[in-house]
Amino acid sequence: MGYDFTIDDVTFLRSDSGRSALAYADSLVLQPDTMLADIGNLSRRFPEHQAALVETVTCRRKAVGKLRHPDRLLLTADALQQATAFQVAEHRAAEIADRYPDATVHDVTCSIGADLAALTAAEGIAGAIGSDLDVVRLAMAAHNVPAATLARADALTPTSNADVVIADPARRSGGRRSFRIEDTEPPLLEVLAVYAGRPLVVKSAPGVDYRLLRDRYGFAGEVQLVSLNGGVREACLWSQPSPGVRRRATVIRTAGTSFEITDAADDAADVDDAGTWILDPDGAVIRAGLVRHFAQAHGLWQLDPQIAYLSGEELPPGERGWRVIEQLGFSEKNLKRRLAELECGTLEITVRGIDLDPDRLRKRLKLKGSRSLAVVITRIGRAGVMFICESGVRQS
Repeated sequence: MGYDFTIDDVTFLRSDSGRSALAYADSLVLQPDTMLADIGNLSRRFPEHQAALVETVTCRRKAVGKLRHPDRLLLTADALQQATAFQVAEHRAAEIADRYPDATVHDVTCSIGADLAALTAAEGIAGAIGSDLDVVRLAMAAHNVPAATLARADALTPTSNADVVIADPARRSGGRRSFRIEDTEPPLLEVLAVYAGRPLVVKSAPGVDYRLLRDRYGFAGEVQLVSLNGGVREACLWSQPSPGVRRRATVIRTAGTSFEITDAADDAADVDDAGTWILDPDGAVIRAGLVRHFAQAHGLWQLDPQIAYLSGEELPPGERGWRVIEQLGFSEKNLKRRLAELECGTLEITVRGIDLDPDRLRKRLKLKGSRSLAVVITRIGRAGVMFICESGVRQS
């Protein structure tokens, strides 16, 4: 849960004395083996704010790579966990600017200002407003994003005439991550209802049941699944979809080829035997139900119509795949024998469509060779199959 900041803590941290205290706290190790001594040191120097100092420095260190300029930010552990990674926030801000030129954007659940920072920095956005009910997080946002206009307000009570509204309902229930539609605060369905008819962008959990949103609750907008460097980060709901688009996958890679694909693309991919390569599409593509669209766009095909593995003679730019050496019917005994013959000592195991724990299988194989290989285990129809491959590589 983290330390429960007070408004007095935030006022102190924003002061000259607070900045000096933070610099001193940051000079300490603040690791488990030094924590008691470090806290004692801070308690003697800053007896009323030692906990706030420890929490702020610890959160800043954890925020490296996720938020821009974390050494300047005020934040809480919960807010950091919920905050949008800056690469995703900046991509969304740029898209809002492209869809709604010169718009004023109101973040009605601004928290510490992670999305606000991207909005205020984006070219083409006329202004950014942030509001929240939490006075502590609002004070932190005022420090973190001084260019934004801020107000204390309930997200379910419209308080501006902004051209675009964005919201990020908290996705936690009882301290645990939840993907259920009803387990958000404010409730997702109420957010959609309150701002019905207005341009609305809602950040949701990547596992949100967007099909249920459509089928039971009538959501008619666009669902965008977003991944960052291989991890699916969120499902973003756009109340006003792009023409002809209901589902979209946005794949962001900080060192590689980023791309988007939508359900407006051709999905007439074939099903065939394995070619030179096997690849597992990005999680955003899979969760958006766009595997066939992605395959068709890159001259690939499916091994089985119900399984996400794709195959082809070449890897698309930026994609990681396994070059096939041979295909066998699935048998743990045969796999162990063949890997021994190939002198395999290090094995990457990837599985789809078969109930199998890769780590337990690896232990049972008792590999002793010097060669690095991979095995792709799946099913084709009702039959289990395995592809022994060269170790995974990424196409530049």
